[in-house]
Amino acid sequence: MSDASDAEEPADSAAGVPPPRPRRPHRSVAPVVCGRRTKWAVVVLWLAVVVLAAPLAARLNDVQDNDAASWLPGSAESTQVLEESEEFRPEVIPAIVLYAREDGLTATDRARIGQDVAALEELRAHGVRGDEIRGPVYDRQPDPRAAQVFVPITMDEKGWERIGPAVDDIRSVTGVSTGGLSVYVTGPGGTAADFSNAFEGIDSTLLFAAMTVVIVMLLITYRSPTLLLVPLFSVVCGLLAAQAVIYLLARHADLTVNGQSAGILTVLVFGAGTDYALLLVARYREELRRHEDRHEAMALALHRAGPAVLASGSTVILGMLVLLFAEMNSTSGLGPVAAIGVAVALLAMLTLFPALLVIFGRWIFWPVIPHFGSPEPTERGFWARTGRRIAHRPRAVWATTAVVLAAFALGLTQLRAEGISNADSFTDTPDSIAGQEIQARYFPAGSGDPLVVTSDAPQAREVAETVARDPGVVPASIGVPPGTAPEHEGRVLFEATLTDPPDSQAAQDTVERVRDAVHAVPDADAQVGGGTAALLDMELATAHDNILLMPLVLLVVLLVLIALLRSLIAPLLLMATVVLSFAAALGLSALAFRYVFDYAGESTDFPLFVFVFLVALGIDYNIFLTTRIREEAGIQGTKPGVVTGLAATGAVITSAGLVLAGTFAALGTLPLVAFAEIGFAVALGVLLDTFVVRSVLVTSLFLDVGHTVWWPHRLARGPDPEVSANG
Repeated sequence: MSDASDAEEPADSAAGVPPPRPRRPHRSVAPVVCGRRTKWAVVVLWLAVVVLAAPLAARLNDVQDNDAASWLPGSAESTQVLEESEEFRPEVIPAIVLYAREDGLTATDRARIGQDVAALEELRAHGVRGDEIRGPVYDRQPDPRAAQVFVPITMDEKGWERIGPAVDDIRSVTGVSTGGLSVYVTGPGGTAADFSNAFEGIDSTLLFAAMTVVIVMLLITYRSPTLLLVPLFSVVCGLLAAQAVIYLLARHADLTVNGQSAGILTVLVFGAGTDYALLLVARYREELRRHEDRHEAMALALHRAGPAVLASGSTVILGMLVLLFAEMNSTSGLGPVAAIGVAVALLAMLTLFPALLVIFGRWIFWPVIPHFGSPEPTERGFWARTGRRIAHRPRAVWATTAVVLAAFALGLTQLRAEGISNADSFTDTPDSIAGQEIQARYFPAGSGDPLVVTSDAPQAREVAETVARDPGVVPASIGVPPGTAPEHEGRVLFEATLTDPPDSQAAQDTVERVRDAVHAVPDADAQVGGGTAALLDMELATAHDNILLMPLVLLVVLLVLIALLRSLIAPLLLMATVVLSFAAALGLSALAFRYVFDYAGESTDFPLFVFVFLVALGIDYNIFLTTRIREEAGIQGTKPGVVTGLAATGAVITSAGLVLAGTFAALGTLPLVAFAEIGFAVALGVLLDTFVVRSVLVTSLFLDVGHTVWWPHRLARGPDPEVSANG
């Protein structure tokens, strides 16, 4: 690891290959990062950061906010009702204990239910409000087949953490199904507990899954057991630092972090960070073959590949920050969390990673060490041959490729991004979902997840009568829930049970009718909330976000490309290919969800998340390819520069795409359909972009358009001769 290690290595040009004339490194930040002395300072500084960051990163789960308001649109009526309801009572959700026997409950069953209720009334831990239990409520008399008991659970700032243990306490009292009597803990509380359990350990699950993918792909790419440790260590340092920054902002600056954003953070930092490492190390390895001094090689690698990596990272960061304009709190909260993660990962890959590479010297590439003067293998590799073949008939190639991608996009007709019901949200069938299906046989489908209505006290009776007249409401269910203040500052709150399942379209139609009706009551200032109203508001907000944010992301990416390439034609072509790639990936994913995985549908924010990740991350590879093409075009002309650029970047971009696809596919390890769908679609889109769009479509378009692709900038270039089949 000494500075003399380069001099100890033979030039390896004895084979008759004269080393190319070294190019002097340009002025850049490279000496600060990888200078003979400063490289050690960079590493020591990062080690100090990690030592300070690790304890803070471990506490990120403590500041996660997974209550309903952190997911809902901030200005929605359901959010306002939720906030107002806290003035009447602590926020509570009911867990419903369901007992059912198809041929009728026996006397023994009813005695057991009575004993369970008495025991449940004694529960106080983990927010269980045993003194406010309602029930048992039987489906009919005198020969009931089912009974349900409503057990309220407090959902304050610690509610999400306690909901799982609270339901576990309830289950410990009620026991399991035995002797033909079915027992389930369902309702909003049971479902929330199952969601909480699905998110439990999400960080460690995704961390180990992503780490496994990265290790395997780095071994395949570099065939070096030593080299993979450097990017892996750098990415982990970046992740810990990012989590620490996010923890501090969540604790002291009201940054919203929930289970979704924390999970995506891990995947994004691992995927993007490893991508940047692969792109940088590929150029560094090139320069090591041209320069005897590894410090000079890294300085040139940073100068030439650094701007592309920086532009790629900036594109992702700006694309994520666009999410701040979302109405959905969960979406707008994801924006800064993801942006901070990518920014810190980018910083680690442009400082710590190159410093470590220079410290370890060439031996870190063992057993395939890039010796000074050795030939660059990519010049005669697969991608070089591919570029020469495309150069024969570039127009036919890009036209055919575009038609095939457009055909894939026809699968969009099978997309059902209209929301996922609770029953369809899990890849398995947890206890609450099984109980929900049984409950619907015996009780009103909306039991346990009622409408919540607030109004001015003088008009409360008229508002309640208006709600009761709607055919989607059970009239006898209207009333003030236990533990609720009868009036607060001239306002009242009451609940009403829906006749339809709370996550159904029929229930949402009821909410819309009831809202229209109560809003028309003079001077009542009535509002309608509850679980079904929240789902409706989320769908409306997501539809707004899709329309607003997708064009904004495209605009941001387009401006970055224009600034980077100093061209209009090239960025417009690249944006067209990205949009086509997104449509194809979404179409193929929809077909897979319908006919392979048999998913019932997609969440309403599914297209937006896939779009943001694919456009912001997928453009990375186009940036790296086109900046290399632009560099080579200034030396040998655009068309030969295209072939050379593809040959030089093809292998590393393919490896980076496989890593990114694999890390997003790790989302499929979670038992939640929404995460599995996002992971599958993004992974598929990245693979399409890597193997088809970037390598075939973009290459053939640039070859067909020629030097006009740089318009209006007049690129200093050599002649554009025809590219021969032999290169």
